[in-house]
Amino acid sequence: MVDTMLIDLKALLVEREDCDAGTVQRVRDGLAQGKTQFRTLRDINDTLKKRVETAAGAQAKKIHLKLGIANYFLGHLAVAIENLRQAEGALAAFYLGKALLEHQELDEAFKAFDRSEKSGYTASQVLLQKAGIHRLKGELTQARAILTKLADQATHNAEYHFQLGSCLMAEGQRDQALRSFERAVELDPSHTGALFQLGHANDLAGNDDDAVQFYERCLNHPPLHVGLLMNLGILYEDSDKYDKAVDCYRKILHGDPRHEQARLFLKDAEASLTQYYNPEQDAADSRFSQVLEIPVTDFELSVRSRNCLKKMNIRTLGDLTRVSEQQLLSSKNFGETSLAEIKEILGAKGLRLGMALEEGSQFERRFHAQQPLSEQEQAVLNKAVSELNLSVRARKCMNRLGINTLGELINRTADELLESKNFGMTSLNEVREKLRQYGLTLRGD
Repeated sequence: MVDTMLIDLKALLVEREDCDAGTVQRVRDGLAQGKTQFRTLRDINDTLKKRVETAAGAQAKKIHLKLGIANYFLGHLAVAIENLRQAEGALAAFYLGKALLEHQELDEAFKAFDRSEKSGYTASQVLLQKAGIHRLKGELTQARAILTKLADQATHNAEYHFQLGSCLMAEGQRDQALRSFERAVELDPSHTGALFQLGHANDLAGNDDDAVQFYERCLNHPPLHVGLLMNLGILYEDSDKYDKAVDCYRKILHGDPRHEQARLFLKDAEASLTQYYNPEQDAADSRFSQVLEIPVTDFELSVRSRNCLKKMNIRTLGDLTRVSEQQLLSSKNFGETSLAEIKEILGAKGLRLGMALEEGSQFERRFHAQQPLSEQEQAVLNKAVSELNLSVRARKCMNRLGINTLGELINRTADELLESKNFGMTSLNEVREKLRQYGLTLRGD
């Protein structure tokens, strides 16, 4: 029979006087058991805070170390840093470096790792953390030099493969990087850094189920990073698991109450929990949207019609529902024959010209065939939408709608974007701000 007894965190951090690397590993193992362990750690944290108020000298330093470790695993980085700075010894310096690294204070983290190595912490582990700092600062040559020095760690050290994979990813060698992350997880199934990277890679590739599996494995091995919780929350929303998404955003706010994006996403997810859902209507809307996204190139158009539509940047049937007969006829060489051809295609799909306009979508195409673009303007419109560096949620909306360039994006209205699943005002404002940097706006803005 498998022993399911929970690790006694209170015995480790309250009843035991000393805290060493073995203690920290046991705490991490205990938290991985889930259940009530996080609540227990929060209670322990409260107990230690009361004790440190009356402690002094060496005793106070030991309690500050425990407080630093507890808050590090709870995700309260600022509090962890404050306490670890008041502790002493190699373990305190090492975890101070880890907390500062998570807090993006790279130079201070490097100094803390220096102190931990001088105080006797395992040199290879310290050097691997330093390699990570060099990489984050763009100093790949220095990072690679450390990894070359530690090549013997490749046989057994998961952190070595994680740092190697991170360097490979930074160098653009994605496939090799993923193999390194996979090797890291083979050596240590609880390595959250490697698990996150594998989840993120699947997230970007659109393999949502695999991404969720990797992200959820990270949940069992704290500390939980903000990026993990944000990405997982969005994926949960995509699969209508709004209660789980709410839990992710609340975890972020518990660690950082000032995280504005998490607060906005939480509000959206909580609102979705109470929305009425009609699966039949949703399926019908989905089918209709798919029809609107059919490219005009899928139909056997005459050369004249095809060329005119191309000049007017009309790519889909949905684009045709947003123009009138007069607008088509005003295009050079587009006559009644071409118009009849287009009407026949739309009619076969239950659509008609100007249909979207009648439903309240204002057509306002910026670039007509009569107003040719300069090379510079065309270059901007041809830019990939990925260059906007959108958040995960906004990026997924672009993928769903098949929007690949800025030119395609500005031909969408705000209402069209808001109709996309899980795309709210926060994402809309983000897109508007990014476009504004290029002097562009959405259609109808």
